[in-house]
Parts: sequence; C-alpha cells; structure tokens
Amino acid sequence: MTGRTAGTAGRTDDGGGGPAGPPGWRAWLGCLTALGVLLAMVYGLAWVFLSNSGYWPGSSMTTSWEAPRDREASDADGPWVAGDTVVRGRFDGLVGYELGSGKRRWEYVLPGRAETCATGVDPGAGIALLVHRRGGPAKGGGQAPNAQAAGCVTVTAVRLADGRELWHTTRSGSEARLAHGEDLVRAGDGLGVLFDDGRLRALDLRTGAQRWTAALPKGCVLGGLGLAPKRVLAALGCGAEAELAAYDPADGTVRWKVPLDARRGVAADATLVVLSADPPAVWFGESGGERAVLGFGPDGRPRSRVDAVGDYGSITQTAAEGGRLFAVASYEGGQGGSWERLVAFDLASGDELWREDVGNGLSRVDVLEARDGRVTTVRTNAKEGDTLYSFDAATGDEEEDRSFRDHVVGYGDPLRGLVTHGDWALLTRDGGERRPFSVYERW
Repeated sequence: MTGRTAGTAGRTDDGGGGPAGPPGWRAWLGCLTALGVLLAMVYGLAWVFLSNSGYWPGSSMTTSWEAPRDREASDADGPWVAGDTVVRGRFDGLVGYELGSGKRRWEYVLPGRAETCATGVDPGAGIALLVHRRGGPAKGGGQAPNAQAAGCVTVTAVRLADGRELWHTTRSGSEARLAHGEDLVRAGDGLGVLFDDGRLRALDLRTGAQRWTAALPKGCVLGGLGLAPKRVLAALGCGAEAELAAYDPADGTVRWKVPLDARRGVAADATLVVLSADPPAVWFGESGGERAVLGFGPDGRPRSRVDAVGDYGSITQTAAEGGRLFAVASYEGGQGGSWERLVAFDLASGDELWREDVGNGLSRVDVLEARDGRVTTVRTNAKEGDTLYSFDAATGDEEEDRSFRDHVVGYGDPLRGLVTHGDWALLTRDGGERRPFSVYERW
C-alpha cells in the first residue's frame, strides 16, 4: 500500500495547483447577455437618430424624381396616374412621364397658343378632356382663373398612355349660368359630362359620341358637379336657395331634385362642392355664414349633416370615400398653438366613427387622400421633418408612419394635392421655390 487515495488523478484542482477547465455555461450566458444589451443600445441609438430622418429602412420616403419647371408657368394641374404613366396638366396641354423614372414619354400641346380652362380626367379609361380657348397663357402662369371667361369653346380628348388626340368637339362658351369654372367638365366611368349653355351634355369618352343632354332647371346656376356609375349629381343655385339634382348617367333623366337643406335652407350663392356622387354628399359654405357637409340617400332624402365646427375642432379639409367623410380638423392644444386631428364620420348618419391626432403646435397637415379603404395625410414640420401617415378607413388604426428624407415644402409653396399609387406618393405644390410636383418612393 502506498497510501495514495484512489481517483485523485482525475480530480480538478480548485486551488490553482493544476490547469483550469473550459468556462461553464454561466460564463457563456453572461457574454451573450452583454452582447444583447450592447446590440439593443446600438439599435436604440440608431432608432433615435434615424427614425425621423428618412434613413430608416421600412419607414422612410425617398425622393424618386421631380417634374421640371415651366418657363412660363410653374403651377401644375393633377397629376393623374394611368397604369405606369404620370400625367401632369399644364396651362397649354399635358405631359406624360414614366412613373418609376420620371422620364418624359410624351407631350401634348394645345394648338394656336390655346390655354386650358378646365380638365376632366378618367384614369380608369385613360382619357383626359381638355376644355380650352385660343390665346396666350394667363398672366402669372397657371390655368385660366375662371372658366367664365369667354372663348372656352373647344373640348379635346387626349389618351393618357401616349398623348394621342382622340377627338374634339365644341361648346357654346356661354357661362352665364356657371358658378365655378372647375365644374365645367367631369370625367369618369367612360363618360364625360360638360356644362354647355345652361345644360349638361354627356359624351362617350372614347368616341366623343353624344349620349344625352339635360337642361338645368329654369332659373338655376350650376354650383358643383359630380359623377359616379349610378348618377350624375349637380349642386344648383336656384332663385334664393341651393338645390341638389340627380341625373341618370345612361340617358340624363332627372331622378330627383331636392332642396340642399329643406329645414335650414342654404343660400343660392353659397360655394357648393360635390364631395361624392355615390352616396351623394355636398360641402357648402355661405359667405360669412354656415359651413357643413350634407349627406343624402340614393333617393335624395337627407341623411346626415356634419358641421364645419364641432367638439372635434374646425374642419379645414375633407375627402369622401366608401360612404364615409374624412376631415382634418384643427383645435387649440393643451400646450397652446393649433393642433390637428383626423376625424371620420358616417355619411349615412353623421355620427363620428373615430379620430386620430396627426399634428402638433409646430406642424400642419397640408393634404388628405381617401382611396381604396385607406386614408393618407402628410404632416409637414420644418423642425422635426415631414411625415406620411396612413390609417385604416374603417377603424382609424394607424397602418403607416414614414418620414420623408427631404423636406417636401419650401418657402411659399404649400402642398396642394396628394396621390398615392403602389409604392409611390405624388405631392403637388402651389408655386413657391420647389418643383410643381414630386414623386416619392417607400424605402
């Protein structure tokens, strides 16, 4: 016996007398935890600095291209998207661009230095109607300020795919019974509707063949015009009161005619805008008086009223789609200044459906679009950057929050319009130092 204890050769020496074994699982877990904390800190810092900069993947908007300026006119009408072509209206015609690249595809210039009085576009049919007159561009550029000016007698149909002229016709040019020039023409669902010497005149968009004519009621002026597959809607000023008339788009038969507001009445000289022809909805604004949106049933019976001022604030913009009214309303915030929220109403009842804050005291919401079950706005903020927000039209749930990499407005050029199409957002401006419109892409 040597006195050596059996098994000592395989013992681990904890006292430093022998080599150390490999680190245990606790050490590895500690390393992984530290690495996770470090990565989380890096991610958090990146989010803080990049989330509102337009450089965060999946939540940004980058500038794809901008339309060039015109030498004589910087304002643009539209734009409209037909397939993969973007069409811009100018004072003297139309220009088509490739949506993805901005490459000019075609240009249509009105003959004889003619200028555009009004434009009606049916993107689905891919056709635009230009009402125009002879003469040079209006002073300061842009479209003729009012189609009541004499000489807006020619109507030309242009194909949006290639700028080809399809047909043209003439009208009387007498606008004594037209309240607002922008309602000179409407296009949609393969039909073009013109105001022509106290009557509505419907034409086939593809051929120019006349479908029907319908005289306005005696003593009435046209205040607003709307078009849908089920009806042509005309808001009228008749005598001392505003009225609403619906025409059958197939033959022009008057389906019904009702007072715009049988209970309170609306002055005949009020500003009238048809927000929707199906269901019928009209915005009116009396000079120094009331402002509201009125909704109607398919038979002309009044259904709803949404006043321009309520506990939701003061409505500054409206859009209608899918039987709902969407409005941007400003209100006084708790910290001072004017704040803004997006509010949805049911046009069948006038009830408020939901509301979401979209602006603060340092920002403003310039444009609003309602399309295909989604509501989209753009909030501009010179300090924090500009943001595109999208909401579910039915529930108000936020679906998208994307920061623009570049500011979308400059000095003196507020946004005028918003069109979304696939991965793109097209923003139109009113004059100023920026281009007439820009195309942005989700990134």
